[in-house]
Amino acid sequence: EVHLVESGGGVVKPGGSLRLSCATSGFTGFTFSNTRMTWARQAPGKGLEWVAYIDTEHWTYYIDSVKGRFTISRDNSKNTVYLQLNSLKSDDSGLYVCATVKRGGAWTDYENRGQGTQVTVSS
Repeated sequence: EVHLVESGGGVVKPGGSLRLSCATSGFTGFTFSNTRMTWARQAPGKGLEWVAYIDTEHWTYYIDSVKGRFTISRDNSKNTVYLQLNSLKSDDSGLYVCATVKRGGAWTDYENRGQGTQVTVSS
């Protein structure tokens, strides 16, 4: 079973930055390098909002509200995916989780996910 562990969250002021990491392990059959990855966030009382995606060729996609501020990347040698958060706003607060994307599925069809790391943007 694939395990994902997020880290790097914290409390930051509006306009600040954070770099989130998601370390993965336990791939069998497929490898991290040929697995598409995605990040989502969940605000209190709300559902998951998928925010960024990276495929196996490092092609990326972002929802409009984070485009130009967030950057997703991956290091296949470390089996890790990252999410750089810049120019943070209070609306960006939430639990950030990373996930593997189901083979053949849309970028929001996740198969495995981590427990998440909390991001709080507050003055």
